[in-house]
Amino acid sequence: MQPDTQQLLKKERHKMILKQINLHNKVLSSDLATLLTVSEDTIRRDLNELAKSGIILKVHGGALSKSFHSPFQQNEVYAIDAKKEVAKKALKLLKNDMVILTGGGTTMLELARMVPEKLQATVFTVSPLVALQLADHPFIDVFLIGGQLSKGSQISIGATVISYLSEIKFDLCLLGTNGIAPQEGITDSDWEIVQVKKAMVRSSKSLAVLCIAEKLNSVQRMKICELNQITHLITELDPADEKLKPYQQQNLLLY
Repeated sequence: MQPDTQQLLKKERHKMILKQINLHNKVLSSDLATLLTVSEDTIRRDLNELAKSGIILKVHGGALSKSFHSPFQQNEVYAIDAKKEVAKKALKLLKNDMVILTGGGTTMLELARMVPEKLQATVFTVSPLVALQLADHPFIDVFLIGGQLSKGSQISIGATVISYLSEIKFDLCLLGTNGIAPQEGITDSDWEIVQVKKAMVRSSKSLAVLCIAEKLNSVQRMKICELNQITHLITELDPADEKLKPYQQQNLLLY
């Protein structure tokens, strides 16, 4: 019996859709339709099927990875080993008496879990989940920057957050990203998230971007900053890896 061609095509679409959602945490139906060269109606049907099976979370205009809604269940987190390696490398940047600003995301949660017990620092974060993870640390003062909660990214957004960030100069900002490329810089797909991340970049003396290698050379719709505004790029790769050469040429400190 010959396989059903349409079913095979749908399985391949579902596989690619899941990869995009897991990689970028949130995807838009319109972007998936363009990527897969199918109609948005087809994508909506695919997302509905995947949501009914419990694999993803369907939201208006697209879908979310379940990682953000089950962040403490590590078996739900995409590329968990790579994210742990990125987090481990990022620890090298943390010094006593620093005033640190962090974004959110599953890699940042892994970093929060690994913070040494003896570290003495002040941490500001836009992520309630990161704040909770650090809450019991004996020598870290934690400040949660509050505002409207983005249900997709689970960080604080809005004018209150941006105004708060403008009043402090942080020693180090630890930021995740949904897109990074040599020419396009750091990018994201959500307008409100982009505005908060821009404010985070402006308020920091040093900026470390935490990024698994699969996100290298990917571009989202909206720019956050140029690569020359980044101090450190941290991936799970060896800094001498061929994939990092274009970034090395931008004079970034690679970890």
